[in-house]
Amino acid sequence: MDVMDRIKQQVEGASIVLYMKGTPQFPQCGFSSNVVQALKACDAEFSDINILADPEIRQNLPNYANWPTFPQLYIGGELVGGCDIVMELYQRGELKTMVEAAGKA
Repeated sequence: MDVMDRIKQQVEGASIVLYMKGTPQFPQCGFSSNVVQALKACDAEFSDINILADPEIRQNLPNYANWPTFPQLYIGGELVGGCDIVMELYQRGELKTMVEAAGKA
């Protein structure tokens, strides 16, 4: 399977997907750690993909979303954004609303 098809399948196959450096238990960068903590604070159940363990995804994901940095959060198949955007949404209470809506989808 082509890497872009794999990414599409991952993004569309779960309500919430986080592409991150490391894992939720052992994040490998502060930005990934911040997003994980925000999602956990919202009681989100999410799929995580460690881009450090999959160089092909790490190389191609920025092209898939036209978003150059990591982490990348997808909710309902749509790119939400990276750490700054996710943290802004969390602080405004909007991330919890998005997580709850994704859980009902």
